[in-house]
Amino acid sequence: MQSLSIAATGMMAQQLNVEVISNNIANMSTTGFKRGRAEFQDLLYQNLRRVGANSSDAGTIVPSGVQVGLGVKTAAVNRIMTQGNMNNTENKLDVAIQGRGYFRIELPSGDDAYTRAGTFDIGPDGQLITADGYTLAPGITIPPEATDIAISADGQVQVAIPGQTAPQIVGQMELVAFANEGGLDPLGGNLFAETPASGAPTIGTPGNDGLGSVLQGFLETSNVNAVSEITSLITAQRAYEMNAKIITASDEMMSVTSNMK
Repeated sequence: MQSLSIAATGMMAQQLNVEVISNNIANMSTTGFKRGRAEFQDLLYQNLRRVGANSSDAGTIVPSGVQVGLGVKTAAVNRIMTQGNMNNTENKLDVAIQGRGYFRIELPSGDDAYTRAGTFDIGPDGQLITADGYTLAPGITIPPEATDIAISADGQVQVAIPGQTAPQIVGQMELVAFANEGGLDPLGGNLFAETPASGAPTIGTPGNDGLGSVLQGFLETSNVNAVSEITSLITAQRAYEMNAKIITASDEMMSVTSNMK
C-alpha cells in the first residue's frame, strides 16, 4: 500500500516544519533575526491512466486521468525579511538599520560576513567590533580620549574630544545590499555569508542607493510573531497526527487482508 510511504513523507515534512517553527520561537529575542518558513512540494505522480490519452479508435480523449501522488518533499526554508521593531537600548554603540542593508564584518580568516545585528563595542585597539571581537568594516577607530560618540543617520561617526569645540569625524559606516537576501548562507552568530544565489554585495552609504538609514542607540528586534508561530505549530502538529493516523489505518487494512480466510 502506497499510503504507508506517502504518509511517512508527510510526517517527515511536518517534523521539519516543527523544527523550523521551534527555531523561530527560540530566536524571538535574537537581535536582527529573520524568521524562517518551510516550503513544500508534491512528489512525482504515478499515472494509472494518463490524462489526454486516446480512449477509443475514434480518437476520443480522456478528459481527466488517474494520477496517484507519492507524497511530499521539502523545497526550501525561506527567510522572511520583514523589518523588526526598534528597541531603544540607550547604548551609543548600538546601531539599528532602518530599511535595506547589512553591516560588513571582517572575519579572522580574512573573509567578509554580513549581519543586521548592530551590537558593537570598542576593542583594545579602539576599533568598533562585534560581540565576538570581529571588526566592523571599514575599520572605525575611536580615540581613547573621546568623551562622547555620535552616529548620524547616514552613518557618519563623530566623537567629542576634550579641548576641541567641533566634533571630530573618525569614520563612515557602510551598508551592503544583495539582490537576493534569501540566498545568503547563515553562519550562526547573527552572521551571513555571500553565495552565488545571493549575488555580489553592493556597498554604499546608509540612506543612499536604496539602502536604509542607521539609528544610534537602538537595536532591531526579531521579526518573529509569537501568536503566528504558535498557530503554525498547532497546524503542523495536527497535520503530523493525521499522517500518523493514515499509517495506522493502512496497517489495519493490511491486517484485514492478511487475516482473510
